[in-house]
Amino acid sequence: MATHLTSRTLGVSIGCPPDQVYEFVSNPENLPKWAKGLGKSVRKSGGGWLVDTPQGPAKVRFAERNRLGVLDHYVTTAQGIEVYVPLRVIANGSGSELLFTLFRLPGMSDEQYAADQQLVEQDLKTLKEILEK
Repeated sequence: MATHLTSRTLGVSIGCPPDQVYEFVSNPENLPKWAKGLGKSVRKSGGGWLVDTPQGPAKVRFAERNRLGVLDHYVTTAQGIEVYVPLRVIANGSGSELLFTLFRLPGMSDEQYAADQQLVEQDLKTLKEILEK
């Protein structure tokens, strides 16, 4: 039987066009500017990217570039756990909606899941502030 994870989709409205949001978010070098919950620095490593997290280096790989606003990525933790992160930018008039689906990983407590949600919400707020400047 397939495992079904609890999830919550978090979103933010951003006052700039979706292609602008896509270009910024799809560039892994921008991760430390807005995704503080993930890590403080990022560097290219082989065919992918490494993010320095408090738990050690994590590998990040993004979906292939596309015109659909799909910014999904996979984070492989220092412990070797791969986490799927669905992320989409969609048009909303002349602005954008950025939608982030947060899965509750197996063994994660209510407190840990709530803390993860708070980190993502802060990251989305930071992203909005950067892109609306």
